[in-house]
Amino acid sequence: MISLRQHAISLVAVFLALALGLFLGSGFVGDRVNSMTGTSRDRIGDLEEQRDDLNAKLNAANSFDLAIGPRLIANTLRGQSVLVVTAPNAAEADVDAVKENISGAGARFAGQIALSESLLSDQNAEQLRTIVDQTIPPGAILRAELTDSGSRAGDLLGTLVLSGKSTRPASSADRRTGLAALRDGGFIDYANNAVTPADLMVVVTGDEFGPDSGAQGALVARLAAAASVRGVGGVLVGRTGSANGGSPIAVVRADPSLANAVSTVDNVDQPTGLITTVLALAAEGKGATGSYGTGAGATAVTVGADGKPAA
Repeated sequence: MISLRQHAISLVAVFLALALGLFLGSGFVGDRVNSMTGTSRDRIGDLEEQRDDLNAKLNAANSFDLAIGPRLIANTLRGQSVLVVTAPNAAEADVDAVKENISGAGARFAGQIALSESLLSDQNAEQLRTIVDQTIPPGAILRAELTDSGSRAGDLLGTLVLSGKSTRPASSADRRTGLAALRDGGFIDYANNAVTPADLMVVVTGDEFGPDSGAQGALVARLAAAASVRGVGGVLVGRTGSANGGSPIAVVRADPSLANAVSTVDNVDQPTGLITTVLALAAEGKGATGSYGTGAGATAVTVGADGKPAA
């Protein structure tokens, strides 16, 4: 049972709460609080307006890129053939967009090869090297200075599929044998009879590789660089953020020997990056290599009119 004393204390507490509420709502403290929160609301409103304005400008720029893109890339790869290689984290939408733009640029699509998680695993490095060494086409020699598994796998892929200004890819039989060995080992995947000789190669990766990815980014980077020099050239592309940490693009840009072997584009998920990917492939065909995009280590947003990195 509630005593009279407890009842009185409860009533006093209620009246005190009411009095405090009135004081805060109408007195000096209330005015001060309202003034502070009002200022904060105004600031938040200003920031929201700035955000909306920036989003509108970005959408307008993307719309312009989408509209002008087909004109910019038309016939830039005419007479060339392009092989598409995908890393396990590549976004399907990015891969489809890259292939569409390659076709729009007048190039012949030479097929698609998917790198597997098994290829990126350190635990399978010895098995991968063994398969590579056992499937070198007759008469071909892999570069002795390339000793890590990623570089040797890339050198073999380039030898099997790519042709340069002074080199030719392996014969049809040797190409089928070599690719089948890598696929049977669980390191790559592709559709039967869908991979043909190519002049250029584009390697599509995804977002930033996480801190637990170990040397996976380095493996993809070295594979892309080693394969590219076997052909006319190559481009390594990734989504926004792909130039950070231990991601393949970051690894390439941090190593001059790799950066001189393959171009990079770090915003393929944006219309500008898709356009740049095609222009970079065309520039590679003319002997120009660059680091493009908006991420760390990029030297230009896109390719200039002269086929070199824009200032």
